[in-house]
Amino acid sequence: MPSHDQPSSRVGLPIVLASIVGLWLCYFALVTIRSWLLGWEDGWELFWRRGVVTLAGMALTLFLWSVLRRFDRTATWVKIVAALVLALPISILSAQINFMVFSELDKRMEHDKKVVIVKVRRQHDEDLLRDVPELPPLPPVPSSPPSPNIGETRIVLGEHLDELPPTVALSVPGLGKLELASWEYVTDMTFGRYFMLLSWCALYLAMLTGERARAAERREGEYRQAAKAAELRSLRYQVNPHFLFNTLNSLSALVMTGRQERAEDMIQTLSTYYRRTLSNDPTMDVTLADEVALQQLYLEIEAVRFPERLRTHVELCPVVTGALVPGMILQPIVENSVKYAIAARNEPVTIGIFGR
Repeated sequence: MPSHDQPSSRVGLPIVLASIVGLWLCYFALVTIRSWLLGWEDGWELFWRRGVVTLAGMALTLFLWSVLRRFDRTATWVKIVAALVLALPISILSAQINFMVFSELDKRMEHDKKVVIVKVRRQHDEDLLRDVPELPPLPPVPSSPPSPNIGETRIVLGEHLDELPPTVALSVPGLGKLELASWEYVTDMTFGRYFMLLSWCALYLAMLTGERARAAERREGEYRQAAKAAELRSLRYQVNPHFLFNTLNSLSALVMTGRQERAEDMIQTLSTYYRRTLSNDPTMDVTLADEVALQQLYLEIEAVRFPERLRTHVELCPVVTGALVPGMILQPIVENSVKYAIAARNEPVTIGIFGR
């Protein structure tokens, strides 16, 4: 019978894990390539820190799936709204984790002073620089001696720090003081994470739709198989009223004429015939030898009605006796042979069954 189990139409955990791992590995690869193209400064430290962020992103996305899957049986618009809403806090949490992982490195880079220097090359030592704006007093900057051929003058324009936005500290029971990223940092980082998670949600909904389509196809196949089996059962359980009526009349005639032994044989044959036809599974195949033996029982019963006219001849090649055929596939052919070839004639007729 067809299965009505709804969870079978859900996306399996291995496929979900593969999609999550693939998404974040793609993110890791793209960001690493971008870092390499822009300059591999502190590359290896960025590498392992980015790996930690990637693993945390995988865990958060898996948690997002565990919540989103509760909406699998709802309408499509409900699933879309759930994805839009649930992806936002996960994105904010991912941005906070990114800040915590890289905060130490960012603070270290914050204290690295960078001096902006403008180099002015002179064609001759007599060349002068004119209209130079006044600059605030700065600490002396060591400079290398000018080239003997081309003079070089360094003018320090300013000095600045890579300052980070101010952070907020939050005391968490059991965890101590937890430093939170600023709203500017979270907002900037959340947008990227949000759209990345939405893309995965769209992929998950697409996989869910495909899985439901495949489940519907499987159920349709099961329904068709069940309908075919029911049809076969109805055909097998349907007793031919003319056959049964004529058989009972033949039995009555045998009893009235005093041929009790012949009537008993006919009853045994009829019992064996119906036992085989009603007990076997109509959806299972049988050997050709069994199918022919069943039809021989049927012809023996009909032979009581037509003792002088019905003759049978069965010839099966040993090679085909074990071949599998649908049960009772010969029954309508044999019945029609008796109905149109025997009952409509007065001369003897031979019904032959040959298997080669």
